[in-house]
Amino acid sequence: MNQPAKVTECPKCGGKELGKGKQSGYGAVHSNSTIIGVAVEHIICTECGYIIESYVKNPTKFKGTR
Repeated sequence: MNQPAKVTECPKCGGKELGKGKQSGYGAVHSNSTIIGVAVEHIICTECGYIIESYVKNPTKFKGTR
């Protein structure tokens, strides 16, 4: 699995303060075969709020779902 990129600067505003947030609940990602959703994590610029990168926390839940 590819790991999240090692971003150190916001491409929108140039801010250097980045944070990580988790989206879950109704914002979770579901496949056709999973009942329980998988949380989505975001790398966020804490200066302008731009979401730099998003990825599912546990991508193995999507194997064989096509």
